Amino acid sequence: MTAVPSIRYTLEEYLQLEQSSGVKHDYFDGAILDMSGGSVDHSGITTNLIIEFGHRLKGAPCRVFESNLRVCVQKGAIYTYPDLMIVRGPSEHDPLDKSRTTIVNPTVVFEVLSPGTEAYDRGEKFKRYRNLASLREYILVSSNEPSIDAFAKGASGQWSLVGFDGLEATLKLRSMDIEVPLADIYAGVSFAANANLGDGERP
Repeated sequence: MTAVPSIRYTLEEYLQLEQSSGVKHDYFDGAILDMSGGSVDHSGITTNLIIEFGHRLKGAPCRVFESNLRVCVQKGAIYTYPDLMIVRGPSEHDPLDKSRTTIVNPTVVFEVLSPGTEAYDRGEKFKRYRNLASLREYILVSSNEPSIDAFAKGASGQWSLVGFDGLEATLKLRSMDIEVPLADIYAGVSFAANANLGDGERP
């Protein structure tokens, strides 16, 4: 992830640039962040997530969207391309985006972590995401080992974390009562010899 140096853009300028850009960028308080690039494992994990959740949600009143659609995290201030999102019910679009490629009501957001974006995904981005009324779960998927951190919003508005470690573990979406084995999420991904050893679900 790289910020375009010493230049601030209006939202209108950012949206116009994105229409003609061959590379995706996040928009963060006037700065444009280059989100291009990704490892083979990152791409493979993302593809597995799309397949597994798309299959499980077939026929349900939900839709799975990959990273060609943006999310408006904070109107006029933060726009980002999650690796995967699930929208329950009809998708709603940001009226400021005339191209209708920005969703404002994700229910679940997945980010596949990479060294260049992990601090951003865990930190400031999640802090802002927590103010999004529609969001119920924020899922961080490691690309270095079979390990997933699942943050869920409770009835009181507080966020709680459950971790899932090892290929024997099963990711559970608390907002949708869906389970997917980590072995399926990480199918085809190679790790170091001891990376698949885990304790299952972490509180």
